Amino acid sequence: MKVIVIGLDCATPQFIFEQWRSKLPNLDRLMKNGIHGRLKSTIPPITTPAWACMFTGKDPGTLGFYGFRNRKAYDYSDLAIVNSKFINDKTVWDYLGEADKKSFVIGFPPSYPPKELNGWMITAFLTPSAQSQFTYPVSLKKEVEDLVGEYIFDVTGFRTEDKASLLKRLYEMSEQRFKVAKHFIRTKPWDFFMFVEMGIDRLHHAFWKYFDPEHRHFEPGNPFENAGLEYYQFIDKKIGELIEVVDKDTTIIVVSDHGAQRMDGAICINDWLIDKGYLFLKEKPKDVTKLTWDKIDFSRTKVWGSGGYYSRIFMNVKGREPQGVVEPDEYEALRAEIKTRLEKLGDENGQPIGTKVYRAEDIYANVNRIPPDLIVIFGNLYWRSAGTVGHNTFWLHENDTGPDDSNHAQHGILIISNSKLGNDPREQQFNILDVCPTILDFYDMKIPQDIQGKVIR
Repeated sequence: MKVIVIGLDCATPQFIFEQWRSKLPNLDRLMKNGIHGRLKSTIPPITTPAWACMFTGKDPGTLGFYGFRNRKAYDYSDLAIVNSKFINDKTVWDYLGEADKKSFVIGFPPSYPPKELNGWMITAFLTPSAQSQFTYPVSLKKEVEDLVGEYIFDVTGFRTEDKASLLKRLYEMSEQRFKVAKHFIRTKPWDFFMFVEMGIDRLHHAFWKYFDPEHRHFEPGNPFENAGLEYYQFIDKKIGELIEVVDKDTTIIVVSDHGAQRMDGAICINDWLIDKGYLFLKEKPKDVTKLTWDKIDFSRTKVWGSGGYYSRIFMNVKGREPQGVVEPDEYEALRAEIKTRLEKLGDENGQPIGTKVYRAEDIYANVNRIPPDLIVIFGNLYWRSAGTVGHNTFWLHENDTGPDDSNHAQHGILIISNSKLGNDPREQQFNILDVCPTILDFYDMKIPQDIQGKVIR
């Protein structure tokens, strides 16, 4: 048994399964020869932890990280950027390694710094630079550089107005990633091979308004109106080239960690908290500015928040935070109050947007390390969170950290072409936690009891 996983970060079902399917012949063939469906992602549907949950079969609370940035302690220090050391649970390749099967892993987030495995690893886009030691074993780095020169982990500065240059660099990155994958598929004795391509995610964030007529900033006839379809077709072609070099009995999985959709705007979470009397600054900002610790008056502040594709709400609890003011016996009532008020918050015209606010203990099997006190999904992810302060409104129609046209969506894609599963043309519904045990089942391995997902039959 051999399994190859082609990870397309942010690949979205409305394009692959519906709008552009007839123009993506290789993906269409995989769907016809296997099963496919929407893959429900984690809450929140963020690159990390979503990929980590997919390949451990465990939810974000169990893994103990809830996004790219996480609290290190109950204090007022900056949030920690997630890395491979955050993952203490076994991955698919760890289980396979114990069964003496070799894996080749490329671009799994978060994989820097690289960990030892029975096989080979090239780390992902959170790697500091190509000068870092980004492979396991160390000798693999020279093989990569001999093949492609300087390895491209990501397109730098993808929140830019220079779209033509960005699009060119996107193609260069993806071309290189597929070249590397194809080379090592041919030259290494692997049992399991996976790689994650980031290009589609960057395309969505940078170009969505150019190809989605429903985006408020869409302009017909713009020079990038076909950029989305053409890039998806390029990726489809590269997938076809990979399929040609693998054995016909190899199981092929194409999967994304979450989907994407247009971004209608951003909610200025900290300006809202200030207005409602939960957050106090030492002085009123003269202009829009980043909220930093030195600006907050913690002697009066009960709550603060963070920006991003979703919002994390943190509470200043007495006896927990250094200058906590929320009495422990008031904590739950305050959480419930903020949850209710945020879920009622509509757009600037007072129309409901469908915000959902979660407590970690309600949505995860376990809650490890330090979760946000509340996780806020604004407007069914058509809205994001703006963490800056000093706006004259709670509602923006641009991102506050640079150009960004789309937000993540709750459902990604899963396509499996495997003789054991057969083929079924119907679109189905899957869960991201089911990917890990399903892969292990392909190798006839016993599924560990602590894996939360179920085998797809």
